[in-house]
This record gives sequence, C-alpha cells and structure tokens, in this order.
Amino acid sequence: MGKKLLFVYNPKAGKAKIKSKLADILDIFAKSGYETTVFPTQYKGEAEQLMESRSKEYELVVCSGGDGTLDETVTGMIKSGFRTPIGYIPAGSTNDFGGSLALPKNMVRAAEAIVNGKDFSCDVGTFNEDVFVYIAAFGLFTEVSYETDQDAKNLLGHMAYVLEGMKRLSSIKSFRMRVSYEDKVIEEDFIFGMITNSTSVGGFKNITGKNVKLDDGVFEVTLIKQPKNAIELNNIMVSLVNHDIDTDVMYCFRTSDISLTSAVPVAWTLDGENGGSHTNVHIANICRGMDIRVKG
Repeated sequence: MGKKLLFVYNPKAGKAKIKSKLADILDIFAKSGYETTVFPTQYKGEAEQLMESRSKEYELVVCSGGDGTLDETVTGMIKSGFRTPIGYIPAGSTNDFGGSLALPKNMVRAAEAIVNGKDFSCDVGTFNEDVFVYIAAFGLFTEVSYETDQDAKNLLGHMAYVLEGMKRLSSIKSFRMRVSYEDKVIEEDFIFGMITNSTSVGGFKNITGKNVKLDDGVFEVTLIKQPKNAIELNNIMVSLVNHDIDTDVMYCFRTSDISLTSAVPVAWTLDGENGGSHTNVHIANICRGMDIRVKG
C-alpha cells in the first residue's frame, strides 16, 4: 500500500481554475507514491468537518482553494487533537498566506513543491473558541470579503475595496474598544484593527510590518484610530500603503496574547471569512501550532 494523502479542494475558488489542473495535480501525487483520497467541497464548513473526522492513516493533507479553505482545514486539524502536515495549493483570488510562505502561484508547481518540500512549523491563532491562520480583523473593509459574491471578488480584487472605503470620512464607522495586552491597556475609538501572522493582507505586501516571522510566537497588531479630519484620513492611507507608522493615527505592536472588549457587538473577519460579532474577544498565539509544507 502507498502512503495515504487526503486532498480537499474548493471547486469554485478563484474562477474554478483548479478544474483544468486537477488531473496534473493528482498525477504528481500518484508518481510520488501517494494513494490519494479526493474530496471536492460542496458547502462552507465541509473542509473543517473532513479534517476534524479524518483518519490518522493520512500522512499528508493537501487543501486547495482560497485562504478560507486553508482556514477551515487548519481549524479542523486543531479541533481533531492531532497533527498532520498540510500542503496548500493556492487557488483563491488573493492568497495572502500563500504569498507569505512563498508558495508557487502555479498550481502544478505548488503540488510539486508539496511532494518534494519540507515541513515548516508555523504559528496559529485562537479567537475565543475559534481558530485562524493569519488574520483576525474588525472595522473598515472587513465585511467586504464575506459579503461580496465570488465573481465580484475575483473581478475587483481587494485593493479596490480598500481605496474605495477610505474615500469618504463620513461613511467610516468607529468602535470604542478597550484593548489589553501584556501589562498595557488602551481605550480608544478605532475604525480598523488587525491581528496578523502574515507578510501581506488584502494583496498589500509588508502592510503588517517589517521583519515579520511566521514562527516567532507573536502577532503583529495594527489598530487605527478614528480620524478627526480629512488630513488625518490621508495620513492613515499613506501610512498603510508605505507602512510608515504614524503614532498619531495608529498603534502598532507585537504580542502573543490580546483581549479586546466593546460595549456593542463588533463584526470580525477570520482569514477573510465571517468570524461573527462579539463584545469580548481573546486572541492567543499557538506558537508553531501547525506543520505546513513549503519548498525544500
């Protein structure tokens, strides 16, 4: 019997481009000695269910889709209570995390990198009772990714949303939040916040900071204050694009554990998917909590 591989993919991700590559990908797995079980997901949450109930006989799990598919796969793995190395073939519209890991954008090359690569132990985040791979965020832009249909997401890309959302000061909603980390407490009105373990967000490279490491046990945190006028709004846009930290309009720091509370429920996104609305959020870093296959 060959080595066992579980292949879970989202057939609708990224204009369904995996359909034309599927035979080549499975051929690569077979030639590397893997006996592959294939699951095309049919509904949201199915990848998580498959991972949570998977057999320990699988030596490798490969998922293909957008960052949401990867999120489900990792969440199911952590909920299962045992680890299996994960290979990721990016097929979504943005694929921030795949870029952070320098995974090949070509799907066939990504499959080759999985069977010939090495395992990298990467940090994972917990969000209350949930799990995320690379970003938990609230505020401006965060509802876009899961309230927009796939066709529009593919067509417009994330950057268009960001720039459009920043144009009008009057339309920007703020949230009064109390933020606690280590021995510090911040209480401010914020229009946006992100807790990340990635070198890019929404297609913007280096927006999360410089010298980002994915296995150092800490998150990069960015909290943007409510702008008082159009000049501050412009400063925020410039700071985000260039990542020149402007302490007058934002907080940027690293931490492994953070709590955020608000008087009213605030909507969150986890890896681009709906994370629900919460008044109390506790986020913690699981240092090197998953093994992901990268180029050797």
